[in-house]
Amino acid sequence: MDESARVFEHPRTHRQGERLTHPRGMSRKERERFDKLFDEVFSQLPATVHAMLEEAPIILEDHPSEELAAELGIDLDDPEDILCGLHSGVPLTERSVSDAEGLETIHLFRMGILDLAGGWEAWEDDEGQEWGGSDRIRAEIRITILHEVGHHFGLDETDLDRLGYA
Repeated sequence: MDESARVFEHPRTHRQGERLTHPRGMSRKERERFDKLFDEVFSQLPATVHAMLEEAPIILEDHPSEELAAELGIDLDDPEDILCGLHSGVPLTERSVSDAEGLETIHLFRMGILDLAGGWEAWEDDEGQEWGGSDRIRAEIRITILHEVGHHFGLDETDLDRLGYA
C-alpha cells in the first residue's frame, strides 16, 4: 500500500518555535471552526474533484495516531515536524485488477494544516510575510486536498511541487 503524505519540516518559526496548536488535540470549538472552513473550501472545489473524491474519501482528524506518526518518522511533540495530509492506498496509475476496491482514503490533519497556515490569528513575520487567519487556513486546506488528490492519480512530490501543491 502506498502512503504519500504532505509532511513539512516547518520552514519558519512563530513565537520562538512554539507549536501553534496543542500537540494532542483541538478543543471542540476549534474543531468546529476548522470544519466550517473545510466545508467552505470543499463546496468551492470543482465538480471533477468531487467526483475524484468518491473513490478516495476524505477523513478529517486532529492529528495522526502515534502509530502512524512513528511509521512515517514524525515526532508529534516536535513543532518543526508537521503532517497536513496523507493519501493511503494504491494510486490509480499503479492499480491492477487484483487490487481490492475501496481501500483508498485521504486523511487531512487539522492541527498540521493550522500550524502550517500560521494559526487562527493573522500575523506578520520579520520579513513582512503574512501568516495565519481564516484565508491562509482555507488556502492550506485547498492545497492539501489537491496535493492528496494528486497522489491518488500517481503524482509524486516533484510533480506536485511543480504544480504548486507541495
